[in-house]
Amino acid sequence: MSRICHIELDDSSLPPPTPEIEQERKVAIYDLMEENSFVLPARDDREVPEGPYHLSLSIRDKRLVFDIKTEAKDPAAEFHLSLSPFRQVVKDYWAICESYFDAVKNLAPAQIETIDMARRGIHNEGARVLEERLEGKAEIDNDTARRLFTLICVLHFGG
Repeated sequence: MSRICHIELDDSSLPPPTPEIEQERKVAIYDLMEENSFVLPARDDREVPEGPYHLSLSIRDKRLVFDIKTEAKDPAAEFHLSLSPFRQVVKDYWAICESYFDAVKNLAPAQIETIDMARRGIHNEGARVLEERLEGKAEIDNDTARRLFTLICVLHFGG
């Protein structure tokens, strides 16, 4: 099965993450490595190397860059996505996460659950946007899209 076997985030230009953001990142990477689906579709003009893949995510020149290599670290694909479609959903996601992080410290479980439901809804929207942006470039399942969206949000932190 085609999948991601290694993931790297280029966050060298970002400020140090807060403990909450670092936790989000660690959980997303752990879950992604446990289970994911990542397929590079066949192209008429060239052969697509089989997975598993090493994925490097970065933001360069205000674009989200997916740099994909084979397990042997040979180039498999690289694509650059506009950040514009992600801006509002990332902004909304971080706003609701901030409310959630505060709620966990101060509110009753029922109130936390309400905020968490809103957080999941925004997260699902971000995953949907990512799946649309990757159409024709990579095929991913919803869980993979959700985890990759979390990592995209981490790359937006401070940016």
